[in-house]
Amino acid sequence: MTLAQTAGVDICKDRLDVHLHPHAASARFSNDAKGFRAMIAWLGGHAVERIVYEATGAYHRAFERRMAEAGFALAKVNPARARKFAEAIGAIAKTDPVDAAMLARMGALLNPRTAAPVSEHLDDMRQLLVARRALIKDLVAAQNRAQIRTLTLLKRQARERIKHVEAQLAAIDEALRERAICDPAFKARLDMLLSIPGVGETTALTLLIEMPELGRLENKCAASLAGLAPIARDSGKWKGERRIGGGRSSLRRALYMPALVAVRWNSDFKAKYKALTAAGKPKKLALTAVMRKLVILANVLLREERHWRPKPA
Repeated sequence: MTLAQTAGVDICKDRLDVHLHPHAASARFSNDAKGFRAMIAWLGGHAVERIVYEATGAYHRAFERRMAEAGFALAKVNPARARKFAEAIGAIAKTDPVDAAMLARMGALLNPRTAAPVSEHLDDMRQLLVARRALIKDLVAAQNRAQIRTLTLLKRQARERIKHVEAQLAAIDEALRERAICDPAFKARLDMLLSIPGVGETTALTLLIEMPELGRLENKCAASLAGLAPIARDSGKWKGERRIGGGRSSLRRALYMPALVAVRWNSDFKAKYKALTAAGKPKKLALTAVMRKLVILANVLLREERHWRPKPA
Protein backbone atom coordinates (compact mmCIF):
# COMPACT_ATOMS: atom_id res chain seq x y z
CA MET A 1 0.00 0.00 0.00
CA THR A 2 1.30 3.45 -0.94
CA LEU A 3 1.52 5.88 1.96
CA ALA A 4 -0.21 9.23 1.53
CA GLN A 5 2.36 11.99 1.25
CA THR A 6 2.27 15.58 2.46
CA ALA A 7 4.22 17.98 0.27
CA GLY A 8 5.81 21.00 1.93
CA VAL A 9 6.75 23.82 -0.45
CA ASP A 10 9.00 26.75 0.43
CA ILE A 11 8.24 29.53 -2.05
CA CYS A 12 10.78 32.12 -3.14
CA LYS A 13 10.65 34.66 -5.93
CA ASP A 14 12.59 32.44 -8.35
CA ARG A 15 12.24 28.87 -7.07
CA LEU A 16 10.19 26.30 -5.21
CA ASP A 17 11.76 23.85 -2.75
CA VAL A 18 9.59 20.75 -2.28
CA HIS A 19 9.81 18.03 0.38
CA LEU A 20 7.61 14.97 0.84
CA HIS A 21 6.73 13.52 4.25
CA PRO A 22 7.14 10.71 5.23
CA HIS A 23 8.89 9.65 2.02
CA ALA A 24 11.63 12.30 2.56
CA ALA A 25 12.06 12.94 -1.16
CA SER A 26 13.09 16.48 -2.12
CA ALA A 27 13.26 18.50 -5.33
CA ARG A 28 13.64 22.06 -6.55
CA PHE A 29 11.74 23.78 -9.37
CA SER A 30 11.61 27.26 -10.86
CA ASN A 31 8.73 29.47 -9.75
CA ASP A 32 7.27 29.88 -13.23
CA ALA A 33 5.06 28.06 -15.69
CA LYS A 34 7.85 25.66 -16.71
CA GLY A 35 8.62 24.85 -13.08
CA PHE A 36 4.93 24.29 -12.31
CA ARG A 37 4.66 21.72 -15.10
CA ALA A 38 7.77 19.91 -13.90
CA MET A 39 6.57 19.93 -10.29
CA ILE A 40 3.13 18.57 -11.23
CA ALA A 41 4.78 15.75 -13.17
CA TRP A 42 7.10 14.97 -10.21
CA LEU A 43 4.28 14.99 -7.69
CA GLY A 44 2.23 12.77 -9.98
CA GLY A 45 4.55 9.89 -9.12
CA HIS A 46 3.56 10.10 -5.45
CA ALA A 47 0.28 9.79 -3.57
CA VAL A 48 0.18 13.43 -2.46
CA GLU A 49 -2.63 14.10 0.03
CA ARG A 50 -2.07 17.85 0.35
CA ILE A 51 0.41 20.61 -0.46
CA VAL A 52 1.36 22.86 2.46
CA TYR A 53 2.93 26.29 1.88
CA GLU A 54 3.22 29.69 3.52
CA ALA A 55 1.44 32.83 2.37
CA THR A 56 4.07 34.85 0.51
CA GLY A 57 2.09 37.57 -1.20
CA ALA A 58 2.75 37.88 -4.92
CA TYR A 59 5.15 34.93 -5.00
CA HIS A 60 2.57 32.22 -4.25
CA ARG A 61 -0.41 33.38 -6.33
CA ALA A 62 0.46 31.80 -9.67
CA PHE A 63 1.78 28.68 -7.94
CA GLU A 64 -1.36 27.99 -5.91
CA ARG A 65 -3.66 28.65 -8.88
CA ARG A 66 -1.75 26.20 -11.09
CA MET A 67 -1.63 23.52 -8.37
CA ALA A 68 -5.37 23.89 -7.78
CA GLU A 69 -6.02 23.49 -11.49
CA ALA A 70 -3.96 20.29 -11.36
CA GLY A 71 -6.31 18.95 -8.67
CA PHE A 72 -4.11 19.15 -5.57
CA ALA A 73 -5.56 19.95 -2.14
CA LEU A 74 -3.89 23.14 -0.86
CA ALA A 75 -3.23 24.25 2.73
CA LYS A 76 -1.90 27.81 3.04
CA VAL A 77 -0.50 28.47 6.52
CA ASN A 78 0.43 31.62 8.39
CA PRO A 79 4.25 32.13 8.32
CA ALA A 80 4.28 33.08 12.02
CA ARG A 81 2.53 29.85 12.98
CA ALA A 82 4.88 27.85 10.78
CA ARG A 83 7.86 29.44 12.52
CA LYS A 84 6.43 28.62 15.96
CA PHE A 85 5.92 25.02 14.85
CA ALA A 86 9.56 24.87 13.72
CA GLU A 87 10.70 26.17 17.10
CA ALA A 88 8.44 23.68 18.90
CA ILE A 89 10.05 20.72 17.12
CA GLY A 90 13.55 22.12 17.64
CA ALA A 91 14.21 23.10 14.03
CA ILE A 92 16.58 25.99 14.69
CA ALA A 93 18.22 26.13 11.26
CA LYS A 94 16.39 28.07 8.57
CA THR A 95 17.10 27.36 4.91
CA ASP A 96 14.71 26.86 2.02
CA PRO A 97 15.03 23.03 1.98
CA VAL A 98 14.73 22.90 5.79
CA ASP A 99 11.61 25.07 5.68
CA ALA A 100 10.06 22.84 3.01
CA ALA A 101 10.68 19.76 5.19
CA MET A 102 9.26 21.56 8.22
CA LEU A 103 6.08 22.52 6.31
CA ALA A 104 5.62 18.92 5.14
CA ARG A 105 5.94 17.67 8.70
CA MET A 106 3.62 20.37 9.99
CA GLY A 107 1.00 19.39 7.43
CA ALA A 108 1.26 15.69 8.29
CA LEU A 109 1.01 16.23 12.05
CA LEU A 110 -1.48 19.11 12.29
CA ASN A 111 -3.64 18.32 9.26
CA PRO A 112 -4.28 22.01 8.37
CA ARG A 113 -7.50 22.94 6.65
CA THR A 114 -7.35 22.84 2.86
CA ALA A 115 -9.11 25.40 0.70
CA ALA A 116 -9.27 26.39 -2.93
CA PRO A 117 -7.53 29.67 -3.82
CA VAL A 118 -9.73 32.72 -4.20
CA SER A 119 -10.87 33.68 -7.68
CA GLU A 120 -8.77 36.03 -9.80
CA HIS A 121 -11.56 38.60 -9.47
CA LEU A 122 -11.38 38.52 -5.67
CA ASP A 123 -7.59 38.44 -5.73
CA ASP A 124 -7.57 41.64 -7.82
CA MET A 125 -9.89 43.30 -5.32
CA ARG A 126 -7.68 42.21 -2.43
CA GLN A 127 -4.65 43.80 -4.09
CA LEU A 128 -6.62 47.03 -4.49
CA LEU A 129 -7.70 46.91 -0.85
CA VAL A 130 -4.12 46.42 0.36
CA ALA A 131 -3.00 49.35 -1.80
CA ARG A 132 -5.84 51.44 -0.37
CA ARG A 133 -4.72 50.78 3.21
CA ALA A 134 -1.17 51.84 2.31
CA LEU A 135 -2.47 55.07 0.77
CA ILE A 136 -4.54 55.82 3.88
CA LYS A 137 -1.33 55.64 5.92
CA ASP A 138 0.41 57.91 3.42
CA LEU A 139 -2.46 60.39 3.60
CA VAL A 140 -2.45 60.53 7.40
CA ALA A 141 1.33 61.00 7.42
CA ALA A 142 1.12 63.77 4.80
CA GLN A 143 -1.63 65.55 6.72
CA ASN A 144 0.40 65.38 9.93
CA ARG A 145 3.47 66.79 8.18
CA ALA A 146 1.41 69.57 6.65
CA GLN A 147 0.37 70.76 10.11
CA ILE A 148 3.93 71.33 11.29
CA ARG A 149 5.42 72.90 8.15
CA THR A 150 6.41 76.56 8.45
CA LEU A 151 8.17 77.20 5.13
CA THR A 152 5.96 78.20 2.21
CA LEU A 153 7.65 75.74 -0.16
CA LEU A 154 7.16 72.80 2.18
CA LYS A 155 3.54 73.75 2.86
CA ARG A 156 2.83 73.83 -0.87
CA GLN A 157 4.51 70.46 -1.41
CA ALA A 158 2.54 68.95 1.46
CA ARG A 159 -0.75 70.19 -0.05
CA GLU A 160 0.24 68.78 -3.44
CA ARG A 161 1.11 65.45 -1.86
CA ILE A 162 -2.25 65.30 -0.08
CA LYS A 163 -4.11 66.03 -3.33
CA HIS A 164 -2.08 63.39 -5.16
CA VAL A 165 -2.82 60.70 -2.56
CA GLU A 166 -6.51 61.66 -2.47
CA ALA A 167 -6.68 61.29 -6.24
CA GLN A 168 -5.07 57.86 -6.03
CA LEU A 169 -7.52 56.81 -3.32
CA ALA A 170 -10.46 57.96 -5.44
CA ALA A 171 -9.13 55.93 -8.39
CA ILE A 172 -8.79 52.78 -6.24
CA ASP A 173 -12.26 53.24 -4.75
CA GLU A 174 -13.70 53.54 -8.25
CA ALA A 175 -11.83 50.41 -9.38
CA LEU A 176 -13.17 48.48 -6.38
CA ARG A 177 -16.69 49.73 -7.07
CA GLU A 178 -16.52 48.70 -10.72
CA ARG A 179 -15.35 45.20 -9.84
CA ALA A 180 -18.04 44.83 -7.18
CA ILE A 181 -20.78 45.80 -9.64
CA CYS A 182 -19.58 43.58 -12.50
CA ASP A 183 -20.02 40.41 -10.41
CA PRO A 184 -23.77 39.93 -9.68
CA ALA A 185 -23.19 37.42 -6.87
CA PHE A 186 -20.64 39.66 -5.16
CA LYS A 187 -22.89 42.72 -5.63
CA ALA A 188 -25.82 40.88 -4.01
CA ARG A 189 -23.67 39.98 -0.97
CA LEU A 190 -22.41 43.56 -0.80
CA ASP A 191 -25.96 44.95 -0.74
CA MET A 192 -26.85 42.61 2.15
CA LEU A 193 -24.02 44.01 4.26
CA LEU A 194 -24.76 47.61 3.28
CA SER A 195 -28.27 47.16 4.69
CA ILE A 196 -26.77 47.01 8.22
CA PRO A 197 -26.90 50.47 9.87
CA GLY A 198 -23.38 51.76 10.40
CA VAL A 199 -21.76 49.59 7.73
CA GLY A 200 -20.47 51.64 4.81
CA GLU A 201 -19.09 50.61 1.45
CA THR A 202 -15.45 50.34 2.53
CA THR A 203 -16.31 48.19 5.57
CA ALA A 204 -18.60 45.92 3.55
CA LEU A 205 -15.96 45.46 0.86
CA THR A 206 -13.31 44.70 3.48
CA LEU A 207 -15.50 42.03 5.08
CA LEU A 208 -16.22 40.33 1.76
CA ILE A 209 -12.65 40.54 0.45
CA GLU A 210 -10.76 39.69 3.64
CA MET A 211 -13.25 37.03 4.77
CA PRO A 212 -14.66 35.34 1.66
CA GLU A 213 -15.77 32.46 3.91
CA LEU A 214 -18.36 34.75 5.54
CA GLY A 215 -21.83 33.23 5.29
CA ARG A 216 -20.49 29.67 5.29
CA LEU A 217 -19.17 29.69 8.86
CA GLU A 218 -20.53 28.94 12.30
CA ASN A 219 -20.99 32.21 14.18
CA LYS A 220 -18.26 31.41 16.71
CA CYS A 221 -15.86 30.58 13.88
CA ALA A 222 -16.63 33.89 12.15
CA ALA A 223 -15.85 35.82 15.35
CA SER A 224 -12.66 33.83 15.89
CA LEU A 225 -11.50 34.35 12.30
CA ALA A 226 -11.86 38.09 12.81
CA GLY A 227 -9.87 37.85 16.05
CA LEU A 228 -12.88 39.00 18.09
CA ALA A 229 -13.51 35.87 20.16
CA PRO A 230 -12.32 36.09 23.80
CA ILE A 231 -9.37 33.77 24.46
CA ALA A 232 -9.34 31.92 27.79
CA ARG A 233 -6.27 32.24 30.02
CA ASP A 234 -6.90 29.83 32.91
CA SER A 235 -4.60 27.55 34.89
CA GLY A 236 -5.80 25.50 37.83
CA LYS A 237 -7.81 27.77 40.13
CA TRP A 238 -6.42 30.89 38.48
CA LYS A 239 -8.79 32.59 36.07
CA GLY A 240 -7.04 35.03 33.78
CA GLU A 241 -8.51 37.96 31.94
CA ARG A 242 -10.07 37.06 28.59
CA ARG A 243 -8.57 38.92 25.66
CA ILE A 244 -9.05 38.97 21.93
CA GLY A 245 -6.19 38.28 19.54
CA GLY A 246 -5.07 36.49 16.41
CA GLY A 247 -7.39 36.35 13.45
CA ARG A 248 -7.36 38.91 10.69
CA SER A 249 -6.38 42.25 12.19
CA SER A 250 -7.46 44.22 9.11
CA LEU A 251 -11.06 43.16 9.81
CA ARG A 252 -10.90 44.43 13.39
CA ARG A 253 -9.62 47.80 12.19
CA ALA A 254 -12.37 47.97 9.57
CA LEU A 255 -15.09 47.25 12.14
CA TYR A 256 -14.08 49.83 14.75
CA MET A 257 -15.78 52.90 13.25
CA PRO A 258 -18.93 51.01 12.15
CA ALA A 259 -19.26 49.76 15.72
CA LEU A 260 -19.11 53.34 17.02
CA VAL A 261 -21.86 54.32 14.58
CA ALA A 262 -23.94 51.22 15.39
CA VAL A 263 -24.08 51.94 19.13
CA ARG A 264 -25.65 55.30 18.28
CA TRP A 265 -28.09 54.42 15.50
CA ASN A 266 -28.83 50.68 15.76
CA SER A 267 -31.16 49.93 18.68
CA ASP A 268 -29.95 46.32 19.09
CA PHE A 269 -26.28 47.27 19.26
CA LYS A 270 -27.04 50.31 21.40
CA ALA A 271 -28.85 48.11 23.93
CA LYS A 272 -25.97 45.62 23.95
CA TYR A 273 -23.43 48.39 24.55
CA LYS A 274 -25.47 50.04 27.31
CA ALA A 275 -26.09 46.72 29.08
CA LEU A 276 -22.37 45.95 29.19
CA THR A 277 -21.30 49.40 30.38
CA ALA A 278 -24.12 49.43 32.95
CA ALA A 279 -22.75 46.14 34.27
CA GLY A 280 -19.42 47.84 34.87
CA LYS A 281 -17.62 46.60 31.77
CA PRO A 282 -15.03 48.97 30.25
CA LYS A 283 -16.22 50.90 27.21
CA LYS A 284 -13.48 49.34 25.07
CA LEU A 285 -14.67 45.84 26.00
CA ALA A 286 -18.28 46.79 25.27
CA LEU A 287 -17.31 48.18 21.86
CA THR A 288 -15.38 44.98 21.09
CA ALA A 289 -18.52 43.00 21.89
CA VAL A 290 -20.43 45.16 19.41
CA MET A 291 -17.76 44.53 16.77
CA ARG A 292 -18.13 40.80 17.38
CA LYS A 293 -21.92 41.12 17.10
CA LEU A 294 -21.48 42.95 13.78
CA VAL A 295 -19.38 40.13 12.31
CA ILE A 296 -21.88 37.53 13.47
CA LEU A 297 -24.78 39.54 12.03
CA ALA A 298 -22.98 39.84 8.68
CA ASN A 299 -22.37 36.08 8.72
CA VAL A 300 -26.04 35.36 9.43
CA LEU A 301 -27.34 37.71 6.72
CA LEU A 302 -25.07 36.21 4.08
CA ARG A 303 -25.89 32.66 5.17
CA GLU A 304 -29.63 33.34 5.03
CA GLU A 305 -29.27 35.52 1.90
CA ARG A 306 -31.33 38.40 3.24
CA HIS A 307 -31.04 42.08 4.09
CA TRP A 308 -31.03 43.48 7.61
CA ARG A 309 -34.44 44.33 9.03
CA PRO A 310 -35.14 46.12 12.31
CA LYS A 311 -36.83 44.01 14.95
CA PRO A 312 -40.52 44.84 15.34
CA ALA A 313 -41.25 46.96 18.40
